[in-house]
Order: sequence, then structure tokens, then C-alpha cells
Amino acid sequence: MQPNPTSRVGRVLHQVKRYVGPVPELPEVETVRRQLEPLVVGARITTCETHPSPRFSDAVLAAGNRIHRVNRRGKYLLVGLHAVPTTDVLPTRELVIHLGMTGGVNIATSPPDDPYVRACWSLDDGRYMVFRDVRRFGRLAVVATGDYSSLPTLHRLGPEPFDPSLDGSAFHSALTASRRHVKTSLLSQRPIAGVGNIYADEALWRARISPSARRVGRERATRLLANIRKVLGEAIANDGTTLRDYRTPDGETGRNQSHLDCYGRGGQPCRLCGTKLATRQLDQRTTTWCPSCQAR
Repeated sequence: MQPNPTSRVGRVLHQVKRYVGPVPELPEVETVRRQLEPLVVGARITTCETHPSPRFSDAVLAAGNRIHRVNRRGKYLLVGLHAVPTTDVLPTRELVIHLGMTGGVNIATSPPDDPYVRACWSLDDGRYMVFRDVRRFGRLAVVATGDYSSLPTLHRLGPEPFDPSLDGSAFHSALTASRRHVKTSLLSQRPIAGVGNIYADEALWRARISPSARRVGRERATRLLANIRKVLGEAIANDGTTLRDYRTPDGETGRNQSHLDCYGRGGQPCRLCGTKLATRQLDQRTTTWCPSCQAR
């Protein structure tokens, strides 16, 4: 039964469907990390104002700590925090930032006057670290360093794509642990971390693997891993992909949207064979592929 669009539930579902878009993936989060880290490391967080939603209220727990580093795990930013004063070498807590669909982090020189700011951390040098999220699908949490048990998706992430210990054999084993479609398996974050809809379509197209395949042999898995690394590396070099909301901390858009070969090109000719690219919903995610180059 379809929800009544005039009911409260129907309106909410309509809005969610309307605003569902690409979630920042590994290249976008890595770009944010690289720009943010030199701006904030060494600064002490003095106070924090936050949105009352439980998704963001944890942000106040970062106050009183000095920022030690900014790391990334999959699609999550991990801001290492030192209690002040401290003599510890490693941070004792982490501020975990998940950008959701529309989240972004930037540094401001004055308090932001913006209804979409969900957390604002005052720094001891007079600046502000600001988390803005229009749709409120992001998440902020403060946890003991490395303890992600309260964040199930982060806790269960697969290996990082550029981890040198991840080889084709290990990746193949992770893919074959599930009978789901190969694209759905990638999006689960279990075989590998950080790959979302954009880069799954791109990597599968380059590897000539159908997104709906359920069996991927060792040779094809090795080829897919190599192409995942290529598309992610290129996207990082281009500061990520901006299709709607994503911005870097300096307010710029990414440039990788001009280099996409498959994602979002449904109905256009394949750049390899000229066949019209097909688009369909695969496990509730819009998927684009070449019926010729990626035949099952």
C-alpha cells in the first residue's frame, strides 16, 4: 500500500524520497580530512553549542579537549582529542563525524548565523569549527579512542581500500561470504570500506562486472579491487564529486563530477562500446551499467 501523501507519514516519506541523494563517500570525506587537519590540530575546544537531537548532542563532550589529529575510517571523520592538560602521547577520545547526506565541516572566524548548523565548537584562538547538515541525517559522537561499539556501522567496517594487506584473495573471500548482488555487497561496507553508489558504479563499469552478479571469481575480484582503488584515487585527486550538497571545508565544490564514466549517465552511450547505458533500481539503489561491457 502506498502512503497517503496528504498524511503526516506520507509527507515525511515523500520528503525523504525527494531528498535522497549521493552520500559523501571515501574521496569526499578524505578531502575534508586533508583540508581540516592543518586548520585545527593543536587548537583547544573551549565550548560547544549543539542541536538538541540525540544525533548531535554528544558534540558537547568534546569541549575542554585539544585536537590532536584528524583521521578517517571509511566515510567517518575521527577527530582525536586530548584532555587538557595531558602528557599522553595518543588521544584518549575521538569526536566521530558522519556527514550523512548533506553534512559539511568548515572553519569560521565568527559565530555562524545559520539555521542548519547542528554543532558549533568554539576554539581557543577565536575561531569556530562548524558542522552544518540541512537534512539532519549526519551523526556526531564522542567515544573512547578506537571504541566504536556504540556505532554499529563503523564498528563493523571492512578493510580500507588502500590497506596494503588487502589483496585480491582476501577481497574475493569477503565478496563470496555473501550471496547478495556484488554492488549491494560493496555498499554494505563489509568487504571494503568507503565505497558508495557513485564509486561502486564507476569501479564495476571499469572492471566489466555486472552490478547484479552474485558470483565473482578470484580473477574478477582482483580486477575489481584494482579498479576500486583507481576510481577512489582519482576522485581524491579531484577533491571529490559534487552533485548537489558536498563542499570542501574551504567552500569549494569537488571536480570529479566531470570525470564520471558511468554513474548518472543512464541513457547515454558507453564510452567504450557505444551501447546505451542502462539504469534500474537494484536492491533499492539506482544503478547504471553497460549491458554489453558488463553482461552477466
